Amino acid sequence: MTIRTNQSHGSIVKSSFVAPRWARNRHIQTIWPRFIQRRLPLKHTMERIKLDDGDFLDLAWGPAPQTLTGLVIMFHGLEGSIHSHYANDMMATLSQHGWQVVLMHFRGCSGEANLTPRAYHSGETGDPAWVINLLHQRYPATPKVAVGFSLGGNMLLKLLGEHPDSLGLTAAVAVSAPLKLDECATSVNQGFSKVYQKYLLGSMKQNLLKKMQRIDYRDILQISEADVEGIQSFWQFDNLVTAPLHGYADAKDYYEKCSAYYFLKAIHCPTLILHALDDPFMNHLVIPQEQELAHSVTVELSETGGHVGFMQGTPSAPEVWMHQRVLRYFSDYLPTTSEFA
Repeated sequence: MTIRTNQSHGSIVKSSFVAPRWARNRHIQTIWPRFIQRRLPLKHTMERIKLDDGDFLDLAWGPAPQTLTGLVIMFHGLEGSIHSHYANDMMATLSQHGWQVVLMHFRGCSGEANLTPRAYHSGETGDPAWVINLLHQRYPATPKVAVGFSLGGNMLLKLLGEHPDSLGLTAAVAVSAPLKLDECATSVNQGFSKVYQKYLLGSMKQNLLKKMQRIDYRDILQISEADVEGIQSFWQFDNLVTAPLHGYADAKDYYEKCSAYYFLKAIHCPTLILHALDDPFMNHLVIPQEQELAHSVTVELSETGGHVGFMQGTPSAPEVWMHQRVLRYFSDYLPTTSEFA
């Protein structure tokens, strides 16, 4: 697939991904990789980084390749971690092809609650920018790319739009990014998609309640433990918790200021957005028009694929198409070898 870069706007192209007959349903695409498909073998190591505000971030490092291609910085989705199916398997795949991969856990997502009231959200770009700069300091001569999944994809696109220098990244990929947060919060509150919302909200509420037992939120959030238990939708959670906790007036204000959709025109580095039209977390309104994209941005659309799915193969031997697609995209923009400096 040729990526056009000599025009005033970006491109929207048809994906080569086609779901097999047994996996054309969007919920099969979304659920099978998470709960049924066997994980690729992966050994990772953890590194804890202390932050200036007294908190910490946990980085998960993949195995060091024998011949280094470059460094991939990975960002997980809502309530995700290195143990998420997409993170584990993408790190394993990239590692097998010469990439040094590091996943940044958002605050509180590595299995241990963070130490400050603040958490993370779809538009929280401060910590990722800090980590990328740290990695540049450590490995200044190593080419660096980034990949984000779902919430992490939205965050990554917003980050790139905020920084004209792209923080030195050579290329980026966002998979199943909720480009319009309000539309996604509405879509996931309908039909069978409510199952996903309930599952994720359960984790979010549990983590908040644990922190409320240790941290006094009364000067920040006007919410009780009973109020937290009663939250039934992302809209409610973001209105009562995410927005006031991170300086936004309400959920609507948070969604408007943190949706990557409005930052796509300002992205300068080569960026690929992979999106399935049947994603159960979203609707058609999240898809931008070509004139809303910077010339360096390509949106690749498939009819099927679900949310962070893109699964092919057979039920007994399924394969995830996006692994090879991400590898091909990054290889288009990087040399085949490099060395840590």
